[in-house]
Amino acid sequence: MALSDYTKAYKLGKKNYQYRMLHGELPTLEVLDDIIPTKGTFSEVPLGLVQIPIDQIVGTKTGGRSNAFAANFMPILRETSEFARKWAQLSTSHEEEGIREPIKAFEYMNRFYVQEGNKRVSVMKYYGVVSVPGEVTRIIPNRTNDKENKIYYEFLDFYELTKINYIWFSEEGNFKKLLEAVGKGPDEVWNDDERLEFSSIYRRFMAEYNAEDKGKLSVTVGDAFLAFIKLYGYKEIDQMTTKELKELVEKSWEEFSLLEEDVDVELKMDPNTEKKPLINMLLPFGISSLKVAFIYEKTPGSSAWTYAHELGRLHLDQTFPEEVSTVFYDNVTLDTIDERIEEAITDGCDIIFTTTPSFVQASVKAAIANPNVRILNCSVNTSHRYIRTYYARMHEAKFLMGAIAGAMSEHNRLAYIADYPIYGSIANINAFALGAKMINPRAEVYLEWTAKKDIDVMESVLEKQVDCISGKDMVIPEEASRFFGIYHLEGDTARNLAMPLWHWGKFYEQMIRTIMDGTWKYDDDPTSKKAINYWWGMSAGVVDVVCSKNNLPIGTKRLVDLLKETISTGKFNPFSGILYSQGGIVQDDPAKSLTPEEIVTMDWLAENVIGSIPKEEELKEQSKPVVSQQGIENKKG
Repeated sequence: MALSDYTKAYKLGKKNYQYRMLHGELPTLEVLDDIIPTKGTFSEVPLGLVQIPIDQIVGTKTGGRSNAFAANFMPILRETSEFARKWAQLSTSHEEEGIREPIKAFEYMNRFYVQEGNKRVSVMKYYGVVSVPGEVTRIIPNRTNDKENKIYYEFLDFYELTKINYIWFSEEGNFKKLLEAVGKGPDEVWNDDERLEFSSIYRRFMAEYNAEDKGKLSVTVGDAFLAFIKLYGYKEIDQMTTKELKELVEKSWEEFSLLEEDVDVELKMDPNTEKKPLINMLLPFGISSLKVAFIYEKTPGSSAWTYAHELGRLHLDQTFPEEVSTVFYDNVTLDTIDERIEEAITDGCDIIFTTTPSFVQASVKAAIANPNVRILNCSVNTSHRYIRTYYARMHEAKFLMGAIAGAMSEHNRLAYIADYPIYGSIANINAFALGAKMINPRAEVYLEWTAKKDIDVMESVLEKQVDCISGKDMVIPEEASRFFGIYHLEGDTARNLAMPLWHWGKFYEQMIRTIMDGTWKYDDDPTSKKAINYWWGMSAGVVDVVCSKNNLPIGTKRLVDLLKETISTGKFNPFSGILYSQGGIVQDDPAKSLTPEEIVTMDWLAENVIGSIPKEEELKEQSKPVVSQQGIENKKG
């Protein structure tokens, strides 16, 4: 019986050997001595007795036995060899009583190389054993700037807390994100029960993921697991039946596929101008009526952001009085968002707009469960395939606002009051600063954040003795305040100069038209796995600047009109030419412009900005859901 098992293992080994040979890959086991760093560039740490994940054992310490095995650890020596006889004896021992004697191995970059016990590993791999005990010595390379090295050092910190060695990621920062997703602190040591719970949840997911994957994706199981628990919740997955888990893994597959993309978001900079085929115009393909839901975090009466979207909803009512009916749900929280989306779907809504980045996870879950409902979330640079996201290039308007402030400043001191340090907001700040500097080379911009705790923003602004202030973008009808847009403080009175405009109605109208005329699908490239993010600007009419009729000189108004025209037609990019940050040169080519991706993800501040990007611990508690979803990572911190 044991010899027949050897024959089967031998065939598996030969098949793997031949496959790798045909594909130009090393057909036998990796040898640690061949890949280990040079002496003096690593240290060795004994770990003692460790449970080694069997699929992470990839080779041998020395080259002596590597040629007896294919790369999958299956034997490739003849059945008549002494090696085959010993392998068969170990196979019999494993079947009768189990192999308990620990192997000896070295761990390098969380992969294991056997020093003693190669045949034992081969037998256990053949029988599908999950892990094997081993006396392990860890080889730690010196720190470098190499990505894999950085990930490994993150793993070392994670291992110190958890003693878990069977999960791995392909991107930096994911071990920290895993701790957050599991609900553990960054320095919190895990106990035995927590390790067992994690192992159970992870291995249940891994079984379903591997059954569906069959080697198709290049991402790690850990990458997919993190995306999955961030979407559905760590504790919630533990309560799922095997059938429920299997179905959700299958339905979420495009989310896992998206992890393979280097650039996983496709920014749509302008509306699709592709003409509808004549056949579509002749046949009733399109949708003649739609019910549209808007889900707001706050109320139009308490939030300028919500009020701007409410104006967009009312624009739809006026533009499509017969074809479209709209409903809205306000005062929605993270605790109630799932219920509100489900309520909208139950009420027959065909399209749902969730208007804050913190609602994105609930939006994705609902979209996976209801593939016939179109769900869009208002956020930028958000990588999800089951929904589309949208935002506006407000930095174009902020550049004009900065130019106005620079022109109207008497003492070269401006203030910019920002809200959250999220994608897009840094571009707004920098565009404002660049616009001000273009008109007034001596202009300085003092940056304040309303999301920071323990600070009175206006008190801090007044201490700076600034001339012009860039405050909230707009006000709500119930609010009598004049402290919005660009304003000049004269004692306690604000003299408004200009305000930026979010014209969400233009965006919503265009989206409804693409759905009704059947051209919605033209934005979705079937050859691409990228997420779709609409990021329209002045050219699409979704952002603008409204100037004061009485408080701006005619020359300044003409300048604004000229800049607006050049930006709208694409003749000028606010982030073109040589650019300087607080830390030095960002772009040194006068003929070059930053790409849309570089603008969205910028994490630096222009040289004439006085202030910094706040870290997570500096923020108010209520701001953390948005920042957690869309926050800029302060790489300097």
